[in-house]
Amino acid sequence: MSVRLKLTLSYAGFLMVAGVPLVVTVWALLRSYLPDVAAIPGGILIRSDLMRDFASVAGTVLACLLVIGLLGGWLLAGRMLAPLTRITDATRMAATGSLSHRIRLEGRADEFRELADAFDAMLAQLEAHVAGQQRFAANASHELRTPLAISQTLLDVARNDPAHDRGELLDRLHAVNVRAIDLTEALLLLSRAEERSFSRAPVDLSLLMEEATETLLPLAEKRGVRIHTSGEITPATGSQALLLQLTTNLLHNAIVHNLPDQGTVWIRTAAHPDTAVLTVENSGEELSAELVSTLTEPFQRGTERIRNDHAGVGLGLAIVKSITQVHGGTLTIVPRQAGGLRITVELPTQD
Repeated sequence: MSVRLKLTLSYAGFLMVAGVPLVVTVWALLRSYLPDVAAIPGGILIRSDLMRDFASVAGTVLACLLVIGLLGGWLLAGRMLAPLTRITDATRMAATGSLSHRIRLEGRADEFRELADAFDAMLAQLEAHVAGQQRFAANASHELRTPLAISQTLLDVARNDPAHDRGELLDRLHAVNVRAIDLTEALLLLSRAEERSFSRAPVDLSLLMEEATETLLPLAEKRGVRIHTSGEITPATGSQALLLQLTTNLLHNAIVHNLPDQGTVWIRTAAHPDTAVLTVENSGEELSAELVSTLTEPFQRGTERIRNDHAGVGLGLAIVKSITQVHGGTLTIVPRQAGGLRITVELPTQD
């Protein structure tokens, strides 16, 4: 049976359950307190005749209650379940791939309205997620196709020109292959972070900051960038490998996207009662707030694509955002008035 029919039978049954005891009670009172024969104006009242008439009327009343219960219950149940019909229709549309449809249920804030609003919010998040995945797949395909196309071009040149310098060809193929490997590893790391396939343990962000600084110091010296570190013991909870990758990505981004000469990076940690904070600032070009808001999208870069060995693959801040989210933290990116960026990561100190 449908829910509407079940509710209809419930309403009708409730009326009958309430009506039958009432009729029986009146019947018992009449039998107990009426004499067998009573003189009334206009004639004589015989109890047996009255009880027979009452039984006929009581049967008619109960039958009317049953009909009213069925008809009224059917209409009332239909009205009550109408929001569920709209939610079901929206669910079927979402199952066919149409995620832009919304229920937008009107009326008072009851349980159905809360369910519809929650479903609309879920559809909005799902639509944004699917759109993001589609953009990511398209961008990843484009980025992976570029080194493959370059490799194919180099091989065609070598095949058509046997006298071409093979040493130069091998060097260029090696550089292209390294970039493709870096991109693939970044994609795998991003996928791993989003799947939350890691164990949590106590970590110290200040130690991770020191390790990342030591690793990238040669790159900073090569590009003429000074790194200033400061902070105290900053305990947090999470994956040490992923949080080290987060710190390294932030520092690498600050070094690469800096002034061409005499650039500066400030990296510091701070411990608060409930959060551990990592802040990375760098000098550089002045950036608009609109551009900064897109930097965590995969394959987005704040400046023109940089053609050198340290340009990255455009996934650095996207990985930072993903790692921050799976650790239950928040990522804030704002442009500095003097140029460059200030990036702040806040992580909970406990699970």
